[in-house]
Amino acid sequence: MRRLRQLAERTPPGRERYVDLLRALAITMVVLGHWGVTVIGYDHGRPAGRSALADLPWTWPLTWVAQVMPVFFLVGGYANAASLAARRRRGGSATGWLVDRSARLVRPTTTLLLVLAAGATVATLHGAEATQVRTVVWFATIPLWFLVAYFAMVALTPPMAALHRRYGLAVPVALVALVALGDLGRLLGPAGLADGSYLFAWLAVHQLGFAWYDATRSAHPAGDTSGAGRPGRSAATGVGPHDADGHAGPRRGHERTGLRRRELPLSSRAGTSLLAGGLVALVLLTVVGPYPVAMLHVPGERLDNAAPPSLALLAAAAAQLGLILLLRGPAGRWLRRSGPWQAVIAVNAVVLTVFLWHLTAAVLLVGLLDALDVLPTPAVGSAAWWGWRVPWLLGRAVVLAALVAVFGPVEARTRRPSGPPGRRGRARAHGPVSTALAVAGYAALVAGLLLNSLAPKEAAEPLGLPAPALVTYLAGAGLLRMLRSGWGSRG
Repeated sequence: MRRLRQLAERTPPGRERYVDLLRALAITMVVLGHWGVTVIGYDHGRPAGRSALADLPWTWPLTWVAQVMPVFFLVGGYANAASLAARRRRGGSATGWLVDRSARLVRPTTTLLLVLAAGATVATLHGAEATQVRTVVWFATIPLWFLVAYFAMVALTPPMAALHRRYGLAVPVALVALVALGDLGRLLGPAGLADGSYLFAWLAVHQLGFAWYDATRSAHPAGDTSGAGRPGRSAATGVGPHDADGHAGPRRGHERTGLRRRELPLSSRAGTSLLAGGLVALVLLTVVGPYPVAMLHVPGERLDNAAPPSLALLAAAAAQLGLILLLRGPAGRWLRRSGPWQAVIAVNAVVLTVFLWHLTAAVLLVGLLDALDVLPTPAVGSAAWWGWRVPWLLGRAVVLAALVAVFGPVEARTRRPSGPPGRRGRARAHGPVSTALAVAGYAALVAGLLLNSLAPKEAAEPLGLPAPALVTYLAGAGLLRMLRSGWGSRG
């Protein structure tokens, strides 16, 4: 508690604490949503899980709020823009930023993958069927779908920040148009046109995070507004008249008008317009148009709003952004209080660990109850099923807390400054070779996680993960680790 109090007291006055709150709330909603909506039953005598959404159509409109992936990418865009700008102000390069930024994501993710692979290997050696092992690990690694897209967002931050500096809000508008083109492909053919929406949709939301950072930077020209560094430690020595990538340029959004402006309007009027417009668009697209009402996957629906992201999901994102802007003022005042801010700091210290391990916690609890022959499997929607929601949540929370206690320090150590005080923040020289290696490292991370996500959950995988996926990911992680140690920094 003393440590949290110290961090809270050292928080720069200009920090956008609301960004940290949104990250913590989004993680909490994902965890509770996954736990609450999962149906546990038996398939051929073995525990199996599925979503309850198909059996509860009245809950579909609730997914307009419960689908919080847009919030993740909005907050991620803000944090990445702020962090890159801080690195530029210290004289660092985009390559150095990419290399150092990877540590926050790679170390906790690598820990999860190695632990799951080790556990799967032990289970296989003790006679478990490889298909059963794969099914369990597949379920535990569902959260890695998000990291596939987010690693891509981080890798693309430097060039997308440059586009933002030049074209402003026209960039996300163009990306939304590409998503619309992909949706036409899904409806009329060819369906492959929509594959790019996995990238275009989340890039559009990520760009809005850049615009939000620019708006708050203008409001706090002499303080840290990043929300990107460790709470309580300024991510920069001063903001000054820099763009999202740290280059000098016009500070005020009114110097550019229309879609070329770089600052997100943060007024209540803008929030109301986005909320109302997003909701109207959602109703038209889902009730009148061809899109499903649910923003999450529902088996049997012709279209899936989340995979790949659709125009309907982007309409939901616009409505969510409007609500976020309307609540920004009250939330900011609330976060000036020490208690709430300390709670937000505590969650953010292990936020990725919570996200990565929350389905592993569910798997462990189900396995334990099945082994004890006390696994409850009431029918979806029955009184017993609803009655079990709270005990399920509490039981999984206890298991997750134990996992966070064990693996959370991996993430917490990653966020601490490293190196002697006199050398922290000193920019390394990065040439074209190290830049190419950094890009290759990120590409390997994305490819490895994508291979795992695309592999069938019934495949015979003694490691639980496809061997090529694990090797590719570890190669990327190892390459980035070598670059962080200074190898190739002059190349």
